[in-house]
Amino acid sequence: MAEHDRPEPQAHLSVWDAVAIVVGLVIGIGIFRAPSYVAAGVSSEWMFMLVWVVGGLITWIGALCYAELAAAHPNAGGEYHFLSRAYGTSVAMLFGWARCTIIQTGSIAAVAYLLGDYAARAAPLGEYGPALYAALAVIVLTTVNVMGTAQGKNLQIVVTLLQIGAMLAIIVFGLFGAAPPVVPAEPTVPPQTAALGMAMIFVLLTYGGWNEASYLTGELKDAPRNIAKVLTLGTAILVILYVLANFALLSVLGLQGLRGSDAVAADMMRLAAGPLGETIVTLAIVVAAISTLNATIFTGARAFYAMGRDMTVMRWAGQWDHRRRTPVNAQILQAVMALALIGLGAITHDGFKAMVDYTAPVFWLFLLLVGVALFVLRWRQPHRVLPYKVPLYPLTPIVFCLTSLYMLYASVVYTGAAALVGVGVLLVGAPILLFKAARTIDPVPHLPKLHNPSEASLVFIKPPRQPGDLP
Repeated sequence: MAEHDRPEPQAHLSVWDAVAIVVGLVIGIGIFRAPSYVAAGVSSEWMFMLVWVVGGLITWIGALCYAELAAAHPNAGGEYHFLSRAYGTSVAMLFGWARCTIIQTGSIAAVAYLLGDYAARAAPLGEYGPALYAALAVIVLTTVNVMGTAQGKNLQIVVTLLQIGAMLAIIVFGLFGAAPPVVPAEPTVPPQTAALGMAMIFVLLTYGGWNEASYLTGELKDAPRNIAKVLTLGTAILVILYVLANFALLSVLGLQGLRGSDAVAADMMRLAAGPLGETIVTLAIVVAAISTLNATIFTGARAFYAMGRDMTVMRWAGQWDHRRRTPVNAQILQAVMALALIGLGAITHDGFKAMVDYTAPVFWLFLLLVGVALFVLRWRQPHRVLPYKVPLYPLTPIVFCLTSLYMLYASVVYTGAAALVGVGVLLVGAPILLFKAARTIDPVPHLPKLHNPSEASLVFIKPPRQPGDLP
């Protein structure tokens, strides 16, 4: 099929559709695991709450940086497209390789494993029960998304609403439910040795996933104007829910109770609402895992699609199904690779942890490169009038880049040997550059000459026309 005849993504997602997908991506597994690790790294209750607020602020800063990039360069390829613009197709292709083999598929496998762990408790299937449930979840949800974007989007909206409802129940029971009084305990971590760095790692991992919004710009209505709304509204909802949820957990369990709990939400609900409360939170974890898994599958295939358009050996993955409004071949490829990682995780002691260790360092490496890309693109296009500008430039992106750099360092130190495996897989992907297609990134559109500098505020630069766009 000729390049100009290829079907392209159509703008059909509303702001609230995209917000639902972003919120569903982030509110998932982390909030039910991370608080105990965070509590172990702080010296007081106020410090526990402070790190969650600071983590929300860092997330918001990152969202503002992504909003500028996504508004100026809306594309279904998201970060892949940003890196192409800033550094060229070669760096973007390495990112595509990392996302396909490490970041995205590893995240899908990790969430699927969590879902499998809880499903196996309810209906055991033997030693490999979690892996079997994980594989089944990937197959079912991929099938839903292959059926079409509308089906995947509608499922995401439903489970996100259920998910937020469950989170609100935890907050209400935690803040207003009758619970046995918690006796304050002396902190076991003295202030001078409190592992705040490790606490922030788990906080930011819990907030992670907001960057996936960039992959929706190829299908978001009026993306240059609306993507900032999506990221701002999405992160605001997340910060409010997370801060309130952690305050509820702290008010019932106390700092020491959080440190000693392996299932903080279940323990809190057992104290606040009895066995029924514990059942509710268990169902909430299952819903959260389904929501995160579905949203990750939905957005992840867009990177496979973008990469397929730039590689001669993956052209078939770069085809867009116009009728179903989804990259069907990319969805199938993503599922196959995720299933392979689930099989790999089945032979480890903890499949979920193995996938987290495997993905973290490479993820933060490329997030750092995306942050630097904002500076690169502004330097290359100094006179371009941007649809949206990150506030307090250059301070805001500097903070984002420094945070990403620290998280890269910390994730390498924390994951150890697993980090080397991820880096090794990244290096193995270097030969894919030999298959780079003879296709260049569309040039930045010609800027009109302004006779008066004040006219800049009236100029709106449209993104380059894509093949298949209507005149």
